[in-house]
Amino acid sequence: MNQLPGIFLNVLAPVFLLVLLGYLTGPRLQLEARTLSRFAYFILTPAFVFYVLSQTRIEVGLAGRMIGFITVVYLGSILVALLIARLLKCSPAMTAAYVMLAAFGNVGNFGLPIIQFAEGPGALGVATVYFLANLVLAFIVCVSAANFSRGFSVGMAVQVFRTPALLALPPALLFNWFEITLPPVVMRPLELLSGALIPTMLIVLGAQLAAAGIPRLNADLLIASAIRLISGPALAFGIVEWFALPQLERNVGILQASMPTAVLVSIIAMENNLLPEFVTATVLFSNLASIVTLAIVLVFL
Repeated sequence: MNQLPGIFLNVLAPVFLLVLLGYLTGPRLQLEARTLSRFAYFILTPAFVFYVLSQTRIEVGLAGRMIGFITVVYLGSILVALLIARLLKCSPAMTAAYVMLAAFGNVGNFGLPIIQFAEGPGALGVATVYFLANLVLAFIVCVSAANFSRGFSVGMAVQVFRTPALLALPPALLFNWFEITLPPVVMRPLELLSGALIPTMLIVLGAQLAAAGIPRLNADLLIASAIRLISGPALAFGIVEWFALPQLERNVGILQASMPTAVLVSIIAMENNLLPEFVTATVLFSNLASIVTLAIVLVFL
């Protein structure tokens, strides 16, 4: 535990300081969090995915084990959420909210910068593989959970694969496998855009949290946050040896499994009118509480 001060100052504090900057300046500068988030979602994220993955060399079998690992961990968290909601006799809407909050980790806004500071810039390619794997699973689960009372349609799942980050994946893999190098006039703008992703997402997160206001604590909020913050790392540490991952891929995977709930969950809840106030408050609280839980995970790594 003597490592905690250093971990907090060198890994977590830089990330939370940018979030705090967005939190303080967002309302004062009247930053449009929606506009900035759309810019990050439609332009910066696909540029980042293409730039990083087109140059990251990850063996196919290893990538498969990584995706299998993170998928099993998040499915385990979803199962925990379902069981606890059942034991508490939650309403269908609250059960769906529990599932959504457990399924979607903040593997972009938080995961990428924390991993970069903790494991070095070379870990970003590995983190991006985990990020994309959780993105696919989370969108399918969250959209299904939000709409389960109205019935599921194939169209819901199809929308997942129209996500800009996922559309950038096939060409990135193609350029990677064939070791194609684009001219500097193309790669340098992509490099600049990809470098802007992490600070932009952190500022946006702060502005979104400021708009959400101070969360009101209640039992459901604390339980749902605990499921995301505790079940993820507990399952990750428990099963990681099954997948025979190298040290870097192991550490990055455990960190991505330990992230708080993504802000996108609150957007999905709002769009589907699924307890939006509760979901937004829980997202905010889980991100604040992760200061403690992520520090503990980093100590054990």
